[in-house]
Amino acid sequence: MKFKMAEKSLFAVLLRSPWWISVAIALGIVVLARVLLPTLYAPFGMVSGLPFLVIGGIAAWRQSQAPDPARVAEALARAGTLSWRDFADTLERAFQRQGYAVTRLNGPAADFQISRDGDTTLVSCKRWKGSNHGVDALQSLVAEQQALAVQHCTYISLATVSDKARRYATEHGIRLMLPAELAQLMMGEA
Repeated sequence: MKFKMAEKSLFAVLLRSPWWISVAIALGIVVLARVLLPTLYAPFGMVSGLPFLVIGGIAAWRQSQAPDPARVAEALARAGTLSWRDFADTLERAFQRQGYAVTRLNGPAADFQISRDGDTTLVSCKRWKGSNHGVDALQSLVAEQQALAVQHCTYISLATVSDKARRYATEHGIRLMLPAELAQLMMGEA
């Protein structure tokens, strides 16, 4: 069973924030416990800052592992110049590197079927260069998902997806792979 942290919980927000904020909160708790609590109870109050210190450590590690913004921009610019065939080949290699079995599809809705550990995902990316993305392509992808009885769908785009399309994707469980994540996927190809 996989546990998922609520997106707006304090620790989830701190994990997305700069690491030093969590460390500052932990130090603040230690100082307040030392100053405000009796000497006998101060150590117990100080220990309550430990979860914030752990979150700060996790956030620092994640931030140190994040790709350089210049490399992300370079990967996105490179993706925008690729032909469909080169883009598809790059994605196929990237998915294979992540341990997926990749099957190319020739349908209008989905371009790849990727499988790993019994989970299968349809991937649609033909319109990766499109300047806008509406609901139509997502509806086609959902119809293809139902026809093939596949568990998951992913839609890849270099451009922003409209709010209506984003809502549709959320309602139908479509994972949107937007520019930053696509860049990370493609950077392994450089």
